[in-house]
Amino acid sequence: MTARRRRLAILFRLAIVLSAVAGIVLTALGPATVTGLLPYFTIQSNVAVGVFAGFAAWRAWRDRPEPPSALKGAVTLYITITGTVYHLVLANPASPFAMVQPHRELGEWWGNQFLHTVVPLLAIADWALFDRRGRLRPRYAAWWLAFPVAYLGFALVRGLIVHRYPYPFIDAGQLGYGGVGLSSLFFAFAFWLLGLLFVGIDKGLARRTRSVPAPGGATTAEPAESTAGSR
Repeated sequence: MTARRRRLAILFRLAIVLSAVAGIVLTALGPATVTGLLPYFTIQSNVAVGVFAGFAAWRAWRDRPEPPSALKGAVTLYITITGTVYHLVLANPASPFAMVQPHRELGEWWGNQFLHTVVPLLAIADWALFDRRGRLRPRYAAWWLAFPVAYLGFALVRGLIVHRYPYPFIDAGQLGYGGVGLSSLFFAFAFWLLGLLFVGIDKGLARRTRSVPAPGGATTAEPAESTAGSR
């Protein structure tokens, strides 16, 4: 990574960190407390991508290699899930799982936008612009489902205790466990396809990078991964 790209990557990642922190703090200004927000996938994914972005910014500042692409793909997928599910499912009046959107004061409204729109877009842009290309594998799309599945288990167990569920599509009190199972299978399949989309975009960008003509008519190519890392 050139010095200019490294500086730009650091700025992007600091923007992700600041946006995630601002989103959580501003949202906590409303009725919910920070501890009350923690059970939400939105908050957990924003914390994950914020911590990762801070770590990646530190590595870029020290001119060290980028963090593992599989890990970056995972946190980028999770924050993309947050933005996609919010806009297409929870805040969409046509969705069967739409949630009534409460009145929000200006600060809380901005917090909501940071968490569900700004941070996802910044994270996707950072992944697309600065991640090393050609290192993702189709099997990663299945591996990345581990955290959403673990979150589902956490939300169901917590629901048994507090009798509240963070999202309507995993509300066992309303849907029953059979209904939650069906909706969970649908979302798991959609998240798997989204993960495969990330892998496909990564491969497409890798081919494009390798075919860019270099000065003198040659083509550029990124260093190949080791044999052990390519399988």
